[in-house]
Amino acid sequence: MKITCGTDIIEVERIKKAIERFQEKFLNEVYTKKEIEYCERKNEAKYEHYAARFAAKEAIFKAISPYSQNKYDITWKDMEILNNKQARPYVNINKEKIKDNIQIDISLAHIKEYAIANCIICSE
Repeated sequence: MKITCGTDIIEVERIKKAIERFQEKFLNEVYTKKEIEYCERKNEAKYEHYAARFAAKEAIFKAISPYSQNKYDITWKDMEILNNKQARPYVNINKEKIKDNIQIDISLAHIKEYAIANCIICSE
């Protein structure tokens, strides 16, 4: 079994400014339709949720390189961070760009100023 991990932290304000400046272009390049719908439902806290998903994707990029043919082939939208019915985040990933059978576990946290994500990837 091989295990890799990745962590990322980001300032919520950085994501807020990117969204305000580039609007749909930024949102549609980084986030899937379901991620955008989820974050937009969070009203005042939407930027915290966008930032947490951004951090999650960065953490995945850091952890996934041993499992991909070329980590630069994996795009922002090849990864989708959703929540299950218990509000626990999980990852949908484009398996065609991954050379091994992997399992991804993700944890997100955010406050008004920062968002953080941890990712653990296991393969057999």
